[in-house]
Amino acid sequence: MSNLMGSRRQKSVDDGEQSLIRPPSGDSGGDLLDQDASTPGFIYVLAFFSALGGFLFGYDTGVVSGAMLLLKKEMNLNTLWQELLVSSTVGAAALSALTGGSLNGWLGRRICILMASFIFSAGGIILSLAPDKVVLLVGRIIVGLGIGIASMTVPVYIAEVSPPHQRGQLVTINSLFVTGGQFIASVIDGAFSYLSHDGWRYMLGLSVVPAVLQFIGFFFLPESPRWLLQKGRSQEARQVLSKIRGGQNVDVEYDAIRTSIEEEEKEMGGGGLVILRILRHGPTRRALIVGCGLQMFQQLSGINTVMYYSATILQMAGVRDDKQAIWMAAATSATNFVFTLVGVWLVERVGRRKLTLGSLIGTSLSLTLLAVGFLLSAQNSPPVTLHPVDSQNSTCRLYGYCEFCMLDPDCGFCYRENGTRVYEASCVPANPASTDHAIWGRCSNQTEAADSPIWAYNYCPTSYSWIVMMGLILYLAFFAPGMGPMPWTVNSEIYPLWARSTGNACSAGVNWMFNVVVSLTFLHVAEFLTYYGAFFMYSGLVVLGLVFVQGCLPETQGLQLEEIENLFAGQLCSCGASSPNDNHNVQYIRQGLEFSPAHYGAVESDSAIAYITVSTASRC
Repeated sequence: MSNLMGSRRQKSVDDGEQSLIRPPSGDSGGDLLDQDASTPGFIYVLAFFSALGGFLFGYDTGVVSGAMLLLKKEMNLNTLWQELLVSSTVGAAALSALTGGSLNGWLGRRICILMASFIFSAGGIILSLAPDKVVLLVGRIIVGLGIGIASMTVPVYIAEVSPPHQRGQLVTINSLFVTGGQFIASVIDGAFSYLSHDGWRYMLGLSVVPAVLQFIGFFFLPESPRWLLQKGRSQEARQVLSKIRGGQNVDVEYDAIRTSIEEEEKEMGGGGLVILRILRHGPTRRALIVGCGLQMFQQLSGINTVMYYSATILQMAGVRDDKQAIWMAAATSATNFVFTLVGVWLVERVGRRKLTLGSLIGTSLSLTLLAVGFLLSAQNSPPVTLHPVDSQNSTCRLYGYCEFCMLDPDCGFCYRENGTRVYEASCVPANPASTDHAIWGRCSNQTEAADSPIWAYNYCPTSYSWIVMMGLILYLAFFAPGMGPMPWTVNSEIYPLWARSTGNACSAGVNWMFNVVVSLTFLHVAEFLTYYGAFFMYSGLVVLGLVFVQGCLPETQGLQLEEIENLFAGQLCSCGASSPNDNHNVQYIRQGLEFSPAHYGAVESDSAIAYITVSTASRC
């Protein structure tokens, strides 16, 4: 099989040189690698409506952070129910993402996106009308089913319709919409936090608006031409390809896609489960490991812990007021959005690999700063100075400092303050019906009076909350340009067409499964390891991710989708090494661009264009 693949690649190079190099009088519209060619506006319309799926994903992860602060009061949610409402969406998304591969292959990208937006709309309506926490949980699960299908379909659709020189930017726009959704959600959280009752209904229900907009938009948008060709609908595929390329000559690109599909079907035999064919075929197996590894480390870096619980983390750092915590969480979402814009700008300039490595280094350092902020808060935790008689004989009476009192979910810290000085502090049992006050004592019936004691549940008063805030902002500033979008961008590129849907479904499923693990365990991990211990742990996991990316992720920038499989022809984690016969591809450039001898194997010119045979073996 490897000999057949090698001969196919060499034949593609030879055919490409014969068919694309032509005198200036020839039609150059077929030069699919001309990076200076204008991009039709229709591509941006496709990217916009597709990326609304990313917006829905981002809105959900962002809105639940502020809504949870209101829900836990109105519905008296304990820690388990809070984690269930967050992680149920993620768990449902993991299941639907895994099945999304089969749906994509059967129904196509367009129908799957329509299906996802319809499911999300239904879930949003249920959430806005939920009378109790059980119905709320059902709505969250339905929303998760829609998000999972969209999360693996949208990057694939955008990658398949994009020109090669803009593929990275256009796929990254999906991640930009994710962060934009998180920012809009945090602003809506802040706006509706002032309602005395049911503010969370508006927060969760407004997600219906972009879902309906995407559903209507995709009624008028075409299917992916690559999927159409794979299904034998060649005439329709040519028409769609011509439309999205703005009426340019698409003969060369069309023939390249068709030939690639035909050769892949011959090589793979066309039978059996796709996942088994992926695992049996070396290059796709290695690509799957890299793709799933990237998605795993994205979640193990703690991003959705930060987004789901950003308002709660700020309260843990000592920000007392719910509204203030929500608006400060909005500032973190704004940071995420702005720096994802930086990623859109950088992805086609520095490449996927360098952007991911730089992002991981900064993410690890900022998580360490976040942990140091919590560590300083713990080391300077105010002492318990009052020990009232505890008729219930609870464990709360045993704690001597706020830090240990706060880590016990059954206890809270009751104190007075004078400026920055804490006095008359005690650790007493929290009311299990509502942790907003103590079950007995002076903090059991709080008022807004200036001289009333302050009840702190899940946080301690501290002067180091600014370090935590700085750590959060730096974390997002480093994570957003690289590890935020790159796992989705890379996964949309590295699989051949026959394996693309299933490969993306598997990697998206891994992302969602680790999302479940991290979001479901964060509050419990914080109880056992303390908050600073949890973030030190995430920092260490990011270092492992850095080692993985350094050794295993090749650079895919500028390559045709049909060429990228060559990067995985060598051994696993050899960083794109391949055999001597598989390490060349032809790229076509305008005259006037300079290349040193180290960058090319052969240069020819034909008065209008020049071509270079570039090695793809050392894309590390």
